[in-house]
Amino acid sequence: MNGPRYTPMLARTADAPFSSPEWIFEVKWDGIRAIAYAGDTLSILSRNGKEMAGQFPELGEIRELAPGCVLDGEIVLLRDGRNDIQALMGRFQESNPRQIEADSRSLPVTYVAFDILERDGVPLIHLPLEERRRILEEHVKEGKYLVRSRAVQGEGERYYDEAVKRGLEGIVAKRLGSPYEPGERSGYWVKVKALRTCDCAVFGYTKGEGTRAGTFGALILGLCDQGQGVYIGRVGTGFDQADLEDILSKLDGLKADGPTLTDAEKGEIVWVHPRLVVEVAYHSVTKEGRLRMPRLVRIRTDKKPEDCTPDQLGEEEKLLPYKARRDFTMTPEPRGKKAAVSTGNSFVVHEHHARHLHYDLRLEREGVLKSWAVPKGIPGATGEKHLAVHVEDHPLEYGTFEGTIPEGEYGAGTVSIWDSGTYDTLVWKEDKVEVIFHGNRLHGRYALVKFKRAGDKDWLLLKTSSDVSR
Repeated sequence: MNGPRYTPMLARTADAPFSSPEWIFEVKWDGIRAIAYAGDTLSILSRNGKEMAGQFPELGEIRELAPGCVLDGEIVLLRDGRNDIQALMGRFQESNPRQIEADSRSLPVTYVAFDILERDGVPLIHLPLEERRRILEEHVKEGKYLVRSRAVQGEGERYYDEAVKRGLEGIVAKRLGSPYEPGERSGYWVKVKALRTCDCAVFGYTKGEGTRAGTFGALILGLCDQGQGVYIGRVGTGFDQADLEDILSKLDGLKADGPTLTDAEKGEIVWVHPRLVVEVAYHSVTKEGRLRMPRLVRIRTDKKPEDCTPDQLGEEEKLLPYKARRDFTMTPEPRGKKAAVSTGNSFVVHEHHARHLHYDLRLEREGVLKSWAVPKGIPGATGEKHLAVHVEDHPLEYGTFEGTIPEGEYGAGTVSIWDSGTYDTLVWKEDKVEVIFHGNRLHGRYALVKFKRAGDKDWLLLKTSSDVSR
């Protein structure tokens, strides 16, 4: 198919199951997320863009059962009715054509389709969820290796309990009436896991002792926040001997000359360039921003380190980059622990007298304040463009914060509120945000557009007219 390539929509994390007639609930499968393009040929792409149609030849039936469709779904491998993620990852990594063909017969996978993004060249992502599901059921036939995801409406708590009893990973809740937002970790989709997990990049390891003298003791873990590593702890349990040897062999060629991550606990660490991704189960996150009781689940060869972002975690944990940069015994800035008044669409502009005067634009979104530093201030005339540098998410309490950050601390200087109010969202995409402000000073239509020719954090903020294309 020659149309657009889609980035999968992602789900936020909920702390507990819930029930509501405005939501439907599906099984959360533990497999490989994949977008399937069924045109003249079949293409099945993983989240990081790897072509998998040749890896799983049995899925060739998708082309006949869903002609002209682009599907979102999960590749799973079931044994005795249960997920076998280790066998699936073994198939994912297999490179011998004969073995791939043999595995397709002895260890076949299933593609569970849960959304349809396009049909006969017409994008469907702006349609409400229930309309997309109707099209999916009408135009995608089930087969030996292709099935449609089943959903229930309203009864999330009962459905979650049943999923856990069956040994499944959890459930995903999806809001009725919602569009499909490619690449977004949207509040329209919420996952509830029986066990909390986090995909982490490996930045190093400690030397092993005793029975592990020939391998390693623990892996040094971090998340990737706009190109910067954020330390979240180390994991030393969940490994068998094969895991230890396999991981060590993968890290051997990645050794670095010095630390690749700041703020890690002291100790003798062998630093590596962050190329390897592991999934870690954990109980909770400490006030210092470390994973509590982490345990290795598996190696994630289907994910890149840059996919290991803080927003895969709960709202409180999205603030790990914010907290990692601040010493709250020194700075008066809020920790993000207290309950803050939320309207869901508040904004604030701070005047920040740091080393250089700049302004900070913050928009409430998904339980935090999405933030941009604007060196030259907010544009006043239509068409005027100012550089806006995307910075870490801030807690909602920052919406009312004013004070002086001490010298030597991150962002040292005086912070005061220049304007605040509410905003209406017109567009919120990965590379563009368009809103209407309702403030005392700031009002009217503005846009933030990703400055693709510059760095990953660079955007352009401009005041727009009412006829700007969405």
